[in-house]
Formats: sequence, structure tokens, C-alpha cells
Amino acid sequence: MQTNNSMKHILVLTLVLGLVAGCGMKEEPAVAENTPGDSFLAENAKKEGVKTTASGLQYLVMKSGTGATPKLSDGVKVHYHGTLINGTVFDSSVERGEPISFPVSGVIAGWTEALQLMKVGDKWKLFIPAKLAYGDQSPSPKIPANSPLIFEVELLGIEK
Repeated sequence: MQTNNSMKHILVLTLVLGLVAGCGMKEEPAVAENTPGDSFLAENAKKEGVKTTASGLQYLVMKSGTGATPKLSDGVKVHYHGTLINGTVFDSSVERGEPISFPVSGVIAGWTEALQLMKVGDKWKLFIPAKLAYGDQSPSPKIPANSPLIFEVELLGIEK
């Protein structure tokens, strides 16, 4: 009977250790499905002239300026035209006929990064992944959650 009790203890100990070890295990995160935005950005990155930063921001220099580059603490004056990847315009200072001024630090991450790479006089086309835009938030009915955004941005000036 001693052997039977020993076997039971070993079996119980094995089960308990297995449960304790299992409690500390983390579930693997689900792999996100490839979205139309992911496919668009992957194909866009292959296009001639498109540069991709470490964060995933993509840009195409349409016109090169020669002015200064804004810092995070600066304000800027820009003209821009924003669309979804399907071409739907959601906002445009160009269409309103009036440039806009704002702090470099006061906009979505993709803009903040791009503006600190641009020079006054530059006009760039930005391809901003959702994670550098609004992520899983929808800031307006015109911009669905998890949308990559495309902007043509012309840096008109730096405002201190």
C-alpha cells in the first residue's frame, strides 16, 4: 500500500505543478489579419521614390524646399490635402483655400515625425499607417478606425 500512496502523491504533485506552471503561461497574442490598409502600405513601399522610416511612416518628396526644419517645440504653417486609401477626401486646407497653423507636437504622430524631417518649401505625400494616425479610434465619421491616411503636405513656414 505504501507504493500506491507514493504513486498518488507523485500524481497529485505532478498535477499541481502542471497547474501552477500553467497559471503563469501567457496566451499568445492573436495574429492580426492582413487588412486592406496593410496591403496598401506594403505595395506602396515598393514604389519608386517612396521612403519608409523606422516607425513605418512612408513619404514621397514631391517638391524639395531649402528652408529650415521645424523642431518639436515649433509651430508650423502648412497646406494639406487628406484622403483615405480609397481616395475619399476627409479634410483639405487646399480646398478651403486657407493654410493652417498648429504646433508640431499637437498633431498625429505621423505628422509630427514627418514635419521634423521636412524643410520649409518641401511638399511631401505622406502615407501614414493607422498606428501613427488615430489607431483604433475614429476621430470623425469621415475617418474609420484603423485607417491609414494619405496627406499631401506643403510646409509653408515655421512659427516660433
